[in-house]
Amino acid sequence: MPEILELMSLSHPLAQPYQNLTGRQMKRDGLFIAESENVILAALEKGCRPLSLLMERQHIAGKGKQLVERCHVPVLTGSDELLQSLTGFALSRGILCAMERPEEIPAAAVLQNARRIAVLENVVDGTNIGALFRSAAALGMDGILLTPTCCDPLQRRAARVSMGAVFRIPYAFLDAPLPLLKQHGFSTAALALTENALSIRDERLHQAEKLALFLGAEGDGLQPDTIAACDFTVIIPMHHHMKSLNVAAAGAVAFWELGK
Repeated sequence: MPEILELMSLSHPLAQPYQNLTGRQMKRDGLFIAESENVILAALEKGCRPLSLLMERQHIAGKGKQLVERCHVPVLTGSDELLQSLTGFALSRGILCAMERPEEIPAAAVLQNARRIAVLENVVDGTNIGALFRSAAALGMDGILLTPTCCDPLQRRAARVSMGAVFRIPYAFLDAPLPLLKQHGFSTAALALTENALSIRDERLHQAEKLALFLGAEGDGLQPDTIAACDFTVIIPMHHHMKSLNVAAAGAVAFWELGK
């Protein structure tokens, strides 16, 4: 039977991973926090090792019962006020799990046997990262490359928004993705607003055996050097005088149109 620990203060050693730590600090410590049953189950399927669970009392014998029985780790609980003070937010999803980070894979392994790749440059918002991973997994992309300034996909909010997709699609961080993509035979397409951009419906894009789609930072978009180095520049046709979409929405459209 798992150990149930009633927290009376924020100083318990097992409570430390849940305190308002930065994503960088969590990554340095080799940890991440999974939020909600869907995300925790996806992480367990990936082979991530749970360290503890944190949940409201009502969930221990309720919707968290399956996780409690499966994880075999201490279960932390306490008053709503204490749990909110501990985490810095209301437990809207009810259940958190402190877990060890999975081993990172090299970028070349992400490209192996892949035909469609998403490349994210300087995308810093966790909600956008999570939405992009969810769309990429659902709409036919084989993997994702991220530049080092992107938000960590295992950041709590990013993983939650992805509905666990961060554990279902391979990804890697890489300083300069273009040379490796060229080495693996990928054509490259930058989603950007330029005068010579192709429509996303252009047959040259659909006929590419291997295609990598580059999406850039919120607001600024892709760096000019990145756009210039790609084989194609691509736009999504717009109506009602709109010029662009949010990066997560643009990614979903592009993955649907050009995915497998």
